Amino acid sequence: MQATAFTFDPETRAGSVLLDDGTPLDFDAAAFDAGRLRLLRPGQRVRIRTEGADDDRRVVFVTLQTFPDPGA
Repeated sequence: MQATAFTFDPETRAGSVLLDDGTPLDFDAAAFDAGRLRLLRPGQRVRIRTEGADDDRRVVFVTLQTFPDPGA
């Protein structure tokens, strides 16, 4: 699933993303670490994995969205 980074605190490595429908979802340090990122800036496009549903949905993985090389 794709989203946009909304907030990020480099001290705690936690933050939030906005889904394409505008729904905010928080992520913790474990989800950030799972994606092997070093830093995240608000506005960056990210790929996330979630678990649960509705109000119990949580982000368990967040990494940068990469786009295929159009020349490849």
